[in-house]
Amino acid sequence: MTRLAVIGGGWAGLAAAVEAVSLGAAVTLFEMAPTLGGRARTLEGVAPVLDNGQHILIGAYTETLALMRRVGVDPDVGLLRMPLRLRYPDRETLRLPPGPPTLAFLRGVLGCAAWSWSDRLRFLMTSSLWTMRGFRCDPALTVAELCATLPRPVRDDLIDPLCVAALNTPAGQASAQVFLRVLKDALFSGPGSADLLLPRLGLSELLPTPARVWLQSHGTDIRTRRVQRLDAAGPGWSIDGDAFDAVIVACSSVEASRLTRELAPGWSAAAGAFEFQPIVTIYLESAGSALPAPMVALRESATEPAQFAFDLGQLGQHPGLFSLVVSGAAPWITRGLDVTGASALAQAERHFQWATPPRIVRVLSEKRATFACTPGLLRPGASIAPGIWAAGDYLAGPYPATLEGAVRSGLASARSAMRQSVG
Repeated sequence: MTRLAVIGGGWAGLAAAVEAVSLGAAVTLFEMAPTLGGRARTLEGVAPVLDNGQHILIGAYTETLALMRRVGVDPDVGLLRMPLRLRYPDRETLRLPPGPPTLAFLRGVLGCAAWSWSDRLRFLMTSSLWTMRGFRCDPALTVAELCATLPRPVRDDLIDPLCVAALNTPAGQASAQVFLRVLKDALFSGPGSADLLLPRLGLSELLPTPARVWLQSHGTDIRTRRVQRLDAAGPGWSIDGDAFDAVIVACSSVEASRLTRELAPGWSAAAGAFEFQPIVTIYLESAGSALPAPMVALRESATEPAQFAFDLGQLGQHPGLFSLVVSGAAPWITRGLDVTGASALAQAERHFQWATPPRIVRVLSEKRATFACTPGLLRPGASIAPGIWAAGDYLAGPYPATLEGAVRSGLASARSAMRQSVG
């Protein structure tokens, strides 16, 4: 039986561990934090229950949904599925109806009364050109450059919020090629692919906790401590003195770079060269209040940081609890979390009606939430050295840093490791 180590218990590492166990490996999982889940988990010992950030899934996340089912989670229970809807406090903009993706997109754009007819037609013409070109463009283009000829309302209402939500990078800095791939898979890959899937449960209940139970019931050894050294040991590998036939490095890119510095200097340098974009989440509480929809888009500005607001009561979590999300938050991080939180609270007070004065419950910052998804970014591959693979949302591929990218990477690394072991 193949002795396989997975270093990292985030969503990529959990996917790798579950897949490797299913393929017959004896798996040991190392996680430096006391809980599994990485950058998508529920905070421990906090009341009310809070996640370390607000995550959105979409219908195109087929591998993530399948992994949830494998470990005993019903996505129909754990997630609220709703058609793509960009509702602002003062008006509706694009809303896609159910049905075949191309027809749904056409109906959604033509039915968007917030845009003039000329704006709708120009957007349809531009998106048709993207389709004819196979959703490919000059890799040096930013999203802002790609969309410069689109009408301002389309950019303000749709392009900019989707870009920062999907890539966590402002349109003026974000890779147009990656953005087009996201649009292709979300809007045109099949019925329901663009649906929003909003967590009804805490993030840990969606995957990390059920995966831990599943793995332990299948004999996986889970060790919550930081790995100090990864060394060659005969035909296999040693992790702090314990021998393994193969290793999957599924920790953060920073930690992966540290562990592989001597074994694979070139790969280590590439993994350690990323710039990062932070995300700030502000939790508010207001008894008796509700937003116009479970998720509402907001317009960010120099004084208003948040791009989205979520009503966690409408999601079946904690009534009267709300989260405001600031993606691509580097400029606000430099101003401090106190300023960011106060500005987001003032923004919420201006744009929503409250039954009771909202108050800040907590301001959370994930300073390395994702890599900065910029044009021409060089990302390392999954193969580190013979018998060692990487898994993570930062690896080379067509997607930005998403839960689906992490899960797909974990599954692929486990299959590669087991193929080599069997061979």
